[in-house]
Amino acid sequence: MLFRPIGAAGQRKIAASRVAIVGCGALGSYQAMALARAGVGELLIIDRDYVEESNLQRQSLFTEQDARDGMPKAVAAKTHLASANSAVSIRGVVADLNADNASEMLDGVDVVLDGTDNFETRYLLNDLSILKRFPWIYGAAVGSYGVTMTVLPGEGPCLACIFPSAPAGLQPNCDTDGILSATASAIASIQVAEGLKILSGNVAALHRKLITVDLWENRFQAVNPGLAGASCRACQLREFSYLKTNGSLAVRLCGRNSVQVHGGRQALDFSALERKLASHGTVRFNAHVMKFIVAPYEMTIFPDGRAIIKGTEDPGEARRLYARFVGPPSQ
Repeated sequence: MLFRPIGAAGQRKIAASRVAIVGCGALGSYQAMALARAGVGELLIIDRDYVEESNLQRQSLFTEQDARDGMPKAVAAKTHLASANSAVSIRGVVADLNADNASEMLDGVDVVLDGTDNFETRYLLNDLSILKRFPWIYGAAVGSYGVTMTVLPGEGPCLACIFPSAPAGLQPNCDTDGILSATASAIASIQVAEGLKILSGNVAALHRKLITVDLWENRFQAVNPGLAGASCRACQLREFSYLKTNGSLAVRLCGRNSVQVHGGRQALDFSALERKLASHGTVRFNAHVMKFIVAPYEMTIFPDGRAIIKGTEDPGEARRLYARFVGPPSQ
């Protein structure tokens, strides 16, 4: 409140806001910490993954105990943030945001911050942002390089204007090329600042640029992205292709040697599943997640039937393993 551009009136607006963070990794974990401490009214954290030891170098919200327990990131984030600011209502949702659930999950949000690691989900956010007319703040970081842009529906270009299609071929990511934690926090800081400008009613202060940084090469650039593309399939033609269900049951997670398998939203009884799996490998579980190790594979299974299978990048093999040990995934 002592920061004059926000003041008491702006802080009241922030305290009455609803913010969603999609992806609670290197970017999202920092965003969540900053926004919870800034006093947003409701903070929705959506993440499909669990904490691993290799995350801790860049995801400062989590601990070694979270990694040992294989805690879902959304659950661990809620637990830690509740002790940082008890006045904020925090919801941690362990889910894969997709065309089936995005509209319902993000209903009524004031702004969405991008903490994802793939263009498919970003295009989904972009389509829904235009359809529902909520702002979202794109961000990405790998190595020492980061990029961010704020998308205001109806005011300037959207993500599909700037990147009509996802980059082709193998792309660097945190698990293959590493990342400086400073890169993630730098981009996330810009995203949070933009979010607070929107929430506090200071839209005129938005940078309205495509900002890129390379902290190792000491390059900092802010480029005017220009007007919305006249033939943009999203914001001009309103072809929201990423909001259409594609029916995919298994998706390779880039750079992870893992495949995510959807179980068709079947609710699982972990105690019964443990009895089924105990003779095949090592099993441990808590209320949020089950770990099943059957060499050379490791399966992380969630209560809604979704699983991340580490040890293969073949969706067919992942579906076979899921069907063998959990049951046939259903549409």
